[in-house]
Amino acid sequence: MKKWTVSRADAEAVRKIASTTDLTPFLAGIMAARGYDTVEKLAGFFNASELSDPFLLPDMDAAVEAINDAADSGDLICIYGDYDCDGITSTAVLYSYLSNMMGANATAMIPERGEGYGLNESAVRKMSEMGVSLIVTVDNGITAVAEAELVESLGMKLVITDHHQPTEKLPKAAAIVDPHLRGSETPFRDLCGAGVVLKLCAALDGGSFDSVCEQYLDLVALATVADVVPLVGENRIIVTQGLRLLKNTENPGLLALFNESGTDLSKVTSTSLAFTLAPRINASSRFGSPKLALEMLLSEDGSAEELARELDRLNTRRRSAESDVIDGISAILKDDPSPLWGRVAVLSGTGWHRGVIGIVAARLVEALGKPVVVISSDGSGTSLGSARSVAGFNIFSCFDACRDLLVKYGGHELAGGLTVSDENIPALKKRIEEYAEKNFPEMPRLTLCADRLLSGGDLTPENAASLSRIEPFGQSNPEPLFALSGARISAVYPLKNGEHTKLELMFDGVRTAALMFRTKTADLPYSAGDSVDIMAAVGLNEYKGTKSVSLRVTDIRPHGIKQDRFFAAISAYESFRRGEIDAGTATKGNPTREELVDVYKYISAQKHPLTFERLCAEMSGKYNAFKLHIIADAFADTGLVLFDPLSGRIEAVKATSRVDIESSGTLKSLRSLIQGGGNNARTDNRNL
Repeated sequence: MKKWTVSRADAEAVRKIASTTDLTPFLAGIMAARGYDTVEKLAGFFNASELSDPFLLPDMDAAVEAINDAADSGDLICIYGDYDCDGITSTAVLYSYLSNMMGANATAMIPERGEGYGLNESAVRKMSEMGVSLIVTVDNGITAVAEAELVESLGMKLVITDHHQPTEKLPKAAAIVDPHLRGSETPFRDLCGAGVVLKLCAALDGGSFDSVCEQYLDLVALATVADVVPLVGENRIIVTQGLRLLKNTENPGLLALFNESGTDLSKVTSTSLAFTLAPRINASSRFGSPKLALEMLLSEDGSAEELARELDRLNTRRRSAESDVIDGISAILKDDPSPLWGRVAVLSGTGWHRGVIGIVAARLVEALGKPVVVISSDGSGTSLGSARSVAGFNIFSCFDACRDLLVKYGGHELAGGLTVSDENIPALKKRIEEYAEKNFPEMPRLTLCADRLLSGGDLTPENAASLSRIEPFGQSNPEPLFALSGARISAVYPLKNGEHTKLELMFDGVRTAALMFRTKTADLPYSAGDSVDIMAAVGLNEYKGTKSVSLRVTDIRPHGIKQDRFFAAISAYESFRRGEIDAGTATKGNPTREELVDVYKYISAQKHPLTFERLCAEMSGKYNAFKLHIIADAFADTGLVLFDPLSGRIEAVKATSRVDIESSGTLKSLRSLIQGGGNNARTDNRNL
């Protein structure tokens, strides 16, 4: 279960904003809750309309001079990109500009994912053999110190354009254009790689953005959304104006990809870019070659359609590979659920596709509410890992504390990657747990924050329509999320053969619809008559001239569940499983025989899918979540129920013979701990 919070807006600030601007009180409340609580702050958000002078970026003059000299001399210029959507798009933009707008002698190179990120020795030597005189990196290069020395030794020049954080030692280059360099005068530093390239092209055009934005802002907008940089300031300008151009794009590759993904160009949004186009472009390097996506974006003929179809096929393979890894993890956890008890869930296996382990880690964070590391071995003796974290737990710092066990690692607070020898994986798992225990007496949890607690009166078409004022949505400007407390389900409908679900709700006297995408109706643990709490985005529908509000569910849980008590109880359960609990707390999880019988009768009586969360909500008046987890484990130990520790699904099994519940290993372990006095207390049980 995820932790929920609701933002609060200062009432006086909302009143002032609503009375002095054209924002409705509803929208003024959302903006004030997000920190835009003065007219001046709102002006900074809404009124930004121009990109800053490209020559304010470090070394831009030198980069322009080096590129112009090479172009004028007819020297071969190689744009060296990266294999993700930002890197591929950056490469396409700069190659097209140099070739078509400047008439330069240009080529492009993007490493395969297996070669690793950034410049490498093999690529540098290959470019030298090709006769390249000038290498221009896009979306990489800021840490390529050794490779830059090789470039110089081979008689080539290097211009670096990047947007990643520099280290103390910079590569030797003719120019390094990176907004994060010390002394940078640019007023906005959070550009993606393609945003830096856009400014380079504008600088090559004398400082004017007119022509380059008309030609390339559609591609740069796609890259900006895909790279999850903050959609504020200049990035907001890029995406807002880029979306307008995308609706009339003439890029054959983009048109083909929109068509293949079934995206309506007239309704394209930042969300559709993030969930339709970007995954297909990224699939090219995960399951094929990034050259496919680059060729598609640069295509000027009918080949774009076939390339788009190939990317769509690769994306289907990506989804299948994700499912395979999830299934493999589920199988491991059924035999040994102990990775779920850690402060950080570290899961390792063999043969998991390395192109999707980062995506899988992100999905598991959503399911488990805690940091996750997924490590895949290919049998060579060295494994690759990918991690996703939650706010407050810096996964890069965690990896840094394990650096003596790692071959290589990198990342930032919420995401990271590592390379580790197979023999060091057990020690790595132990070290990660020790780091978390030492530095986080209480581990941060994945938290959903609602912009507002809704009432029925808030669900109006006018309020839903007003949300478009703050688009495009993305990092640092997410789509508004709202909390509904005590909505009653009046009907449940399957959509697309039951792959998705539609709920009809009665909420505070208002009837409304709620869509649950990627939630199979057969798996829904709720039915008509149930009372639920919901986190949802608010949308506007129009049918035959009539406008109505619909909800898109982000999270759902039984109404009235007391989350502080729930999380305290789950922490106690995990502490028990790790051997870190005192006898006094352990007794709070020890069920009597009567309680075991009571819970089993409840589980057996269910006619609809049951989850552990639902069990806790329905029986919260009797038992805490710690005790219920012990009971569910005991039933699973003895074959009375099927209990999937990953999804939380619980299903009674018809007994064919008498079962001795006291034979449960879980109960024996708990009661032995109680009788022995337990370990040193490390669990706060006040809220159990």
